[in-house]
Amino acid sequence: MTKADIVSEIAKSTGLEKVVVLNVVEAFMDSVKDAMEKGNNVYLRGFGSFVVKERAEKAARNISKNTTIHIPAHKIPAFKPAKCFVEEVKKIK
Repeated sequence: MTKADIVSEIAKSTGLEKVVVLNVVEAFMDSVKDAMEKGNNVYLRGFGSFVVKERAEKAARNISKNTTIHIPAHKIPAFKPAKCFVEEVKKIK
């Protein structure tokens, strides 16, 4: 499902124009992104959490050059679905 599909579904179910729904969806995504860029987590009860995870510093191997490279500690965005969301998806056959 793409963003355009989501906008179409919401427009159909609410009766709002697609342009209005697109603006709302874009604003929602910008809000989540801005919060996470500041290091804040976003919690949506019944849906899930957008969290900032910390990856530890580690050493890795470059097999083609047979060398060791250093990967510094860094943060990555992640999504953790709510328990009720996971249970609903498990019901799908």
